[in-house]
Amino acid sequence: MTAPTVTRHPSAPVLTRLRERRRTLGLVGTLVMSAVALAYLMPFVIQVVTTFKTDPQAAAAPLSLVPNPFSLASYRELFSGSEGIAFPTWLGNSVLIAVVVTAGRVFFDSLAGYALARLRFRGRGMLTVLLISVMAVPGVVLMIPKFLVVQYLGIYDTYTAMIVPLLVDAVGVFIMKQFFESVPREIEEAARVDGAGILRTYWSVVLPMARPALITLTILSFQGSWNEFTHFVVTAQSADHATLTTGLAQFVSGGLGVGTQYPLKLTAALLATIPVALVFFVFQRHFVRGGNAGALKE
Repeated sequence: MTAPTVTRHPSAPVLTRLRERRRTLGLVGTLVMSAVALAYLMPFVIQVVTTFKTDPQAAAAPLSLVPNPFSLASYRELFSGSEGIAFPTWLGNSVLIAVVVTAGRVFFDSLAGYALARLRFRGRGMLTVLLISVMAVPGVVLMIPKFLVVQYLGIYDTYTAMIVPLLVDAVGVFIMKQFFESVPREIEEAARVDGAGILRTYWSVVLPMARPALITLTILSFQGSWNEFTHFVVTAQSADHATLTTGLAQFVSGGLGVGTQYPLKLTAALLATIPVALVFFVFQRHFVRGGNAGALKE
């Protein structure tokens, strides 16, 4: 007969040492991650603090975290339009373009994505291949063709040229196409049995289910249109059509002749960042997570 196997459990001192080692490793990991987070946050903290400094103090002590004296002069100068800085105009143009482009992309991208995912028509496969090919083309390659097209159409330096080419995005169409393909066909077939047509099925049945993908597309579209730069460079030139990105580029590079006014420049950059951050934090919980999970119940 074979001797019974005896299972030996770790003694109390061994368990204590294991717990202490695990606790020590956890503490070290927390300290390392805190140091990395602090290193990433410090430039942003310095930016925020510098906006409340005076120009001489920012030049003398750029890394100081205590503004002395505390000043709101940079905010007042920015919105007063002094120094040739048309910040309210830049902000208004960016808000207008971002809102219109975001609404257009959400509608047109979802419509095109549904057509590619569900409708059967000649050339559908080729369109899908072209869509993926467009996603692989760097945006800088299209700068000259965009300029030539808007010049030929006679819409250069207009809101039309700045907005219309951005209303449809290949990435957005692809995201919506992939989501609609994951929606069970039984849901659409049930809607058609009830007499709903293609557009009614898309608008009233499938689109409400696409809320996670739509919110993701909204965030990406707003962020992309708000931060767009190269497209506005080749489609507009006048100061009346300058956006935050093009205006700040001229401002920071010294093209507006304001010198090295660090508080003013960092205040403009901070205010330009806030809308994108707000949109992201408001909708971050709704980022694509589960798609159509639970659409069909047994």
